[in-house]
Amino acid sequence: MSIRSQLLKGILDGCVLAVIEKEPVYGYELSKKLQDIGLEDVSEGTIYPVLLRLQKNGLIRGEMRPSDSGPNRKYYFLTEIGEEALLTITEEWNQISEPVNALFKRRED
Repeated sequence: MSIRSQLLKGILDGCVLAVIEKEPVYGYELSKKLQDIGLEDVSEGTIYPVLLRLQKNGLIRGEMRPSDSGPNRKYYFLTEIGEEALLTITEEWNQISEPVNALFKRRED
């Protein structure tokens, strides 16, 4: 597993919650949104296990909805517990990323 994959695995739950916070999405749409922001490594095969885990832990809930093109789709919504978890993840990420970015920036100077 590459270093990038390992780093992404550590923060992917937070990324998924952040996307779902903005609007309900289904799995394929979620992977496309993450790819569109630059996380090209995130495929549907990566997303579905994350969605199942988040749902099992009560951070998101799924709801079947009709689709304009094809079969019904399962849309995911953030729960109250998920909102709290996203806040915690965001705070923890900022506490880690800011000093790490400063450290790496020092290398460039």
